[in-house]
Formats: sequence, structure tokens, C-alpha cells
Amino acid sequence: MRSGLEVLLEDVSRLHGLRVGFVCNHTAIDRDFRHGIDRLIQAGVNLVRLFGPEHGVRATAQDMEGVDEFRDPVTGVPTVSLYGDSAASLHPKADHLRDLDVILFDIQDIGSRYYTYQATLGFVMQVAGPLGVKVIVLDRPNPIDGMTLEGNVVQPGFESFVGAFPLAVRHAMTVGELAYFFRDHCGIACEIEVILCEGWSRSQWYDQGDLPWVYPSPNMPTLDTATVYPGTCLIEATNLSEGRGTTRPFHLVGAPWIDPEKFVRECERRGADAGLAGVAFRPSAFVPGFQKHARKRCGGIEIHVTDRTRLNAYLLGMVVTAAGRAAHPELFAWRTEAYEFVTDPIAIDLLTGSTEYRETVESEGSLSELLVRWAPQLRSFDEKRKTCLRYT
Repeated sequence: MRSGLEVLLEDVSRLHGLRVGFVCNHTAIDRDFRHGIDRLIQAGVNLVRLFGPEHGVRATAQDMEGVDEFRDPVTGVPTVSLYGDSAASLHPKADHLRDLDVILFDIQDIGSRYYTYQATLGFVMQVAGPLGVKVIVLDRPNPIDGMTLEGNVVQPGFESFVGAFPLAVRHAMTVGELAYFFRDHCGIACEIEVILCEGWSRSQWYDQGDLPWVYPSPNMPTLDTATVYPGTCLIEATNLSEGRGTTRPFHLVGAPWIDPEKFVRECERRGADAGLAGVAFRPSAFVPGFQKHARKRCGGIEIHVTDRTRLNAYLLGMVVTAAGRAAHPELFAWRTEAYEFVTDPIAIDLLTGSTEYRETVESEGSLSELLVRWAPQLRSFDEKRKTCLRYT
């Protein structure tokens, strides 16, 4: 298997004489763990400017932590942060692109619409297109396979950095395929090229290939984490800890006031009612090192994936969130603080793309019936998605 970066590096002469921008982070490496910035400079490419997504070019910042970057500390290349202290900072300024001929994009995605790197790609395309700057995506595999769709589609009025485009929660596309989707189905007029990765098929998970795994963000340490993230990211929109500040983020869920046994019972009952499979729940206790309930002992659950091919990760997150509320309704709360620079709608509605899930939970409605109502959205999305697929 070879990444798009490795394919490009076979012949970078096409970039010689061009002024090149590079949107990247620490995942832009070859199989020998050498960074694309270094490889391109060594190959004589004129890297005029780097662009850092959420967490930064070297991924040193936590989630929703503004990044000030002016120069890459390793190579000295001028750097622009695309994740600052305002919504406006998420888009490059036209002046950042006007002196470029081409922009390379190489960041490992994990296949979920909340994961903000793909939104950054779309925003770069929006600014680059009118300026006539070509965007070249150096593609990488979708780590959680390129076939399985989950969830619903973001509805109008609920767009945000965690749902910038009308994608399914688990979209089953690579970043390169998403670039085609943004151009062909989201009205972004931009010249693009995708350098495909080689040796990856849609049914493959990341660990079924031979590319090295580099944690794509500070709280995405393993492929196992990426497996549950399309669902357990929903915990961010509550006053429960999603396990940030532990060694098992998105697998540990709890709070100081949670009764672990009761939480497990609620998860198991609601999971059985909704047809959840491929997962088990264990009573647990943990102490987050930072963020929610930092340095406080939390009761909760640990999520264990028993069969990733049977697991609907989004349903898992729906079940766990509803169970946390049911276990302690007097203490559970939705997050109402600003989330990715947005205060209204609230975080849970931004993540789920509408009010439907929250209203279902609050009314003790059926999660399985909600999935049935969402099925037409998935089918419509899939029809558009299929026009953008480049792998078999």
C-alpha cells in the first residue's frame, strides 16, 4: 500500500517552478516516518507556506484550543493557522493563497463528519477556487473502511465546523473522494486533482494494510478509538467526560456522580432495544487528567468493541448518551457553552445535524425508529457519494 504522498514523491518534477502551499499535520509522512515537508524540500519543491489545521501542523494543541502558528519550528517555513480563536480563522484569507500556484493537502482523516480536517479541506477549496489556485489532495485510506454508512445528514441551519457539509456521520469516503463531493455536490468551484493511494480497497480497515499508524489527533491514539468515535463523540455535547485526559478517550464515559452499575444496565437495556451489536460495557472508574472533571474520580463505563464489523458506532453513541441521561436525569445536562464557535444550536444538535436525536432522548422515544426515519437521508447521500468514489 502507498499513500498519495509516496506516489507524488516518485516524481515531484511537476511541482518544480511552482509556488506551493501545503496543508498538513504530523500524519503527512511516508512509510519510513519521514515528514512530507522535509521530503518535498529535499526534492527541490518551493514550499512557500504551510497551513495548520485544528491541533496545528505538529499536532501539539488539544481540541478547540486556538493555535498561533507563524513559522514551522522544524523547517522555518512560514505557517498559517487554520484554527484560531474565531470562526473566521477556520478559512484561509485570500492573501494567504494569492501568491501560490498550487496547494497540497495531506492529512489523515478517520471517516467521521465531526473530524474537522475534511471541513478544512472544503474551506481551503472555497477560497482557492475563485483565485484560480489548484488544490491537489494526497489521498490516504479511510481507516474504518470505505463501505459502511451510518447516521444521518446535516440539515440546513445546523452547519458548523463539525458538520460543515451535508455528509453522513460515517461517510465511507477518503479525503480525496470528499474533495470531489465538495466540488460536485456542495457548489464549490475549484480545480482539484487527487493523487490516489495505491493498494487500498474499500473493504479494508487501516490495520489490514501496511501503512504506519500515526495518531491523527491528540485524543485519537489508536484505530480502536477511531472505530467508536463516530458515536462516542456525542458525549462531548454533554456534561459527561468522554475520557479525554485518560489513556482510553472515547471508550471511557462517566462523571463523579455516575453509578457505574446503573449506567451499564441502562446501556445494555437500551442497546438491546435498539439492536446494538458488536460491543460490551464494563463498569469502570477513572480520573481524567484534563478537561471535564479533571483530577476527579469518575464512575462510568468502559466500552469494549467485540466485533467491529457488526458495530454501528453512531448507534453506540446514541445509546450511551441516552443511557447516561436515564441513569441520572437530575444531574445529566446537555452542553450549552459555545462549541466550535457556535452557541445556537447547542452542541448535541450541531453534532447530530438536527434536533431529532435530542428530542427523541428527551421524550424517551425509540432510537431504532429514529434510524428508520433517517434511512432515506442515507440513501440520498449514498447516491451522491457513489459518483465520487475512486476505489473499488
